[in-house]
Amino acid sequence: MNNHKDIQEPLSNVMALLARHKLVEDLLHRQDMPRHDLVETLVHKQNKVELQRLLDQFDNRLIARILETLPIGDRKIVWQLVRDDRKEEIRREVSEAIRHDLVLDSRHKNRTMMIRVFDLYEGRLRQIPVEAKEDLVSVKPIWVDLVMPDDEQLTWAKDIFGVDLPNPKELTDLETSARFYVEDNGEVHLHSDFLLDRKDESRNVAVAFILNKDTLFSVRNKELPVFRLQRLRARAEFGYVSEAKDVLLDLYAAEVEYSANALEDVYSELEEVGRQVFSSHMTDDEAANILAAIAEEEDLNGRIRRNVLDTRRALSFLMRGKFLSEVQHNDVREILRDIDSLDGHTAFLFNKINFQMDATVGFINVNQNKDIKRLTVISVVFMPLNVLAGIGGMSEFTMMTEGIPWPLAYGGFSVALVTIGWITYAGLKFFENRKIKNNSESNRKVA
Repeated sequence: MNNHKDIQEPLSNVMALLARHKLVEDLLHRQDMPRHDLVETLVHKQNKVELQRLLDQFDNRLIARILETLPIGDRKIVWQLVRDDRKEEIRREVSEAIRHDLVLDSRHKNRTMMIRVFDLYEGRLRQIPVEAKEDLVSVKPIWVDLVMPDDEQLTWAKDIFGVDLPNPKELTDLETSARFYVEDNGEVHLHSDFLLDRKDESRNVAVAFILNKDTLFSVRNKELPVFRLQRLRARAEFGYVSEAKDVLLDLYAAEVEYSANALEDVYSELEEVGRQVFSSHMTDDEAANILAAIAEEEDLNGRIRRNVLDTRRALSFLMRGKFLSEVQHNDVREILRDIDSLDGHTAFLFNKINFQMDATVGFINVNQNKDIKRLTVISVVFMPLNVLAGIGGMSEFTMMTEGIPWPLAYGGFSVALVTIGWITYAGLKFFENRKIKNNSESNRKVA
């Protein structure tokens, strides 16, 4: 009975704020006022801040009782305003049905957030389903993979495995000294870039690896093809991995393979561009499109080069730190040999890209020279005509043709202008053709 009385006042306060929130929302939707969206956003934020402050004053058990009492729509609003670091404790206090709804709501809110846990079962990786923190307590994983984890999931890893995982939003622009290091407790930290190559985007994604005892933790803010490939291989092939460091090395090996495939795509794109570059004619619009395509391939080639350089540094760090077995050392040497071969390909592609870019710019210059040449011809043709037209407009011309009817005088003058213009143009074409003929004869003699 006392518990029932204790919840009444807090529940009434929460429901009053929720009712005011709905009332203001309804009124704003009915109003037609300037800057309506801005006013609505400000009012919503004010109401949510008040409700969040009220929830911060309650303990976890009281919030759980309130969530069980509220209807599903109000429950979702309240649950979104609960701080992430309190959600796990509150979920333990609510009933099973409510807990299931809250888990589904969290997944629906952000489907990119995921945590994958793998252990070794009969020589293969096996994924363990994770619904709540309790699912991690009894497992002994060799790989824990987190994609866009929230603060709650990072807290799970710290509480259960005793490892502090970095926030993926803070993995960019790290200093060199902060990318590869060993903690006092023996944790090995590696921050590497992995390539993401798609038609709509090509960029490097920062990934944090932490080797803690016999478990590999990986944290990133984007799903990557290399990780998906690694999961498929390790699940399908018996003995593909035997410990956490094998998973790490195979991820780096798959990244080198993925970079090699991306380089093959760059080759194909440049071959297509090359056919357009070496065509007999190219308009300025076509040249602009070709330059854009070449610049895109140059950016991708640069990212691949930077990516394999980062992978080489990570593997060298593992070898120098003596973290690997003899077999793993041999695997690393094979990966480094593949990286060396990729270096030669990226250097060749840089030269090819520069050549095609210079050739395209050359076509643009040729087109500009043709335009300037046309303007020059027009200027030369009309220069004597302008002089004659100036003379024809003077009073002296009228005096000279005083005895001739003006239609005949000016008609003859116009014919003379056209004739002189044609003679000037024909003379220019004659000298141009003669110059071309002389150049052709010179080339034949040289050949």
